[in-house]
Amino acid sequence: MTGSSTQGIKTVLHPVSDLARSKAVYAALLGIAPQVDTAYYVGFETEGQHIGLVPDGGPQGMTSPVAYWHVHDIEATLAEVTAAGGTVKEAVHEVGAGRVVATVVDPDGNVLGLLQDR
Repeated sequence: MTGSSTQGIKTVLHPVSDLARSKAVYAALLGIAPQVDTAYYVGFETEGQHIGLVPDGGPQGMTSPVAYWHVHDIEATLAEVTAAGGTVKEAVHEVGAGRVVATVVDPDGNVLGLLQDR
């Protein structure tokens, strides 16, 4: 591999059991109102970071926060990570507006998110 394949962690999603209560806590912590506020997702943008709240872990069944590494080529990065010993948890798929995501599990069971804006 040559050069960095990531742009760093810019997105962290948190599964929450009570969206309204969690939204209030994160709004207080970040000092801003959410930019996305729906029944199935609440998102905050601040200081180059995206913090998302996912009710009940969403369709992907999140049980803990997932940090998403922003990458230049999600398919290539996923192939490199799986060749190195990672296991695909969630295949590459679009989540809207040209954004694609995937998740992979490292050898210790940690979930790593990959994200590319196309």
